[in-house]
Amino acid sequence: MKIDSTTPAVVTGGASGLGRATAEALAAAGAKVAIFDVNAEAGEAVAKEIGGMFCNVDITSEESVLAGFEKARAAHGQERVLVHCAMTSRRGKTLAFDKEAGKLKRLPTEDYIYGVNGILVASFRLASIAAEGMAAADPVNDDGERGAIVLTASVAAQDGQIGQVIYGSAKAGVNGLVLPLARDLMDLGIRVNSIMPGIFATPLMLGAKQNVLDSLSASVPFPKRLGKPEEFASLALELARNTYFNGQCLRLDGGIRMAPR
Repeated sequence: MKIDSTTPAVVTGGASGLGRATAEALAAAGAKVAIFDVNAEAGEAVAKEIGGMFCNVDITSEESVLAGFEKARAAHGQERVLVHCAMTSRRGKTLAFDKEAGKLKRLPTEDYIYGVNGILVASFRLASIAAEGMAAADPVNDDGERGAIVLTASVAAQDGQIGQVIYGSAKAGVNGLVLPLARDLMDLGIRVNSIMPGIFATPLMLGAKQNVLDSLSASVPFPKRLGKPEEFASLALELARNTYFNGQCLRLDGGIRMAPR
């Protein structure tokens, strides 16, 4: 797919981190970018900087997501690219020792449901709503392509560590969406792929102590550093541009394989 001024795009989580870098990359390529985020102040600032628009969207709310797409489409037209980076989750071991109770305590099912809703269900929600709009639009090229969807999984989908039973399994579920979605949508000319980022220098990660960051950097085979958000954005842009990428779950991690802890 050609990315230019005729290409409306939606990026969730575009107010910071991987989403922000992706929104910037798409805008630099000429796309009309709508940022979906709950951080209105940061989202508005990024949208202004890239010449895009901001939509205050809670990805866990069907009504909020639908309203966001309606607003973005009214301003830019039907999105042809969706890059879904936003998520919300909780963490904890399946069984952890509770000092006060003096016994093992089970991770609450409610915490698990919260993470699955914030990662897996939200990914289906965003992808399916985007696909519904894309399917009604005319093809953009001779291949009959109507849209490209990029979901964000994680290396935890394959290398889930201790305390990541929610996050790891939900991100594995995101990868599990990719091929069935791609096959469901193949006759409509809509592609679906996912990226599994490793350890990236996002604002959240950079809040860790320097010795922790140094240790994490040293654990990456090559290059021995954290991933740059613009490297994630570069791959997301290529997945949108390259029409032959479909049904793929791609690691972007410097070759790292995470240990149990």
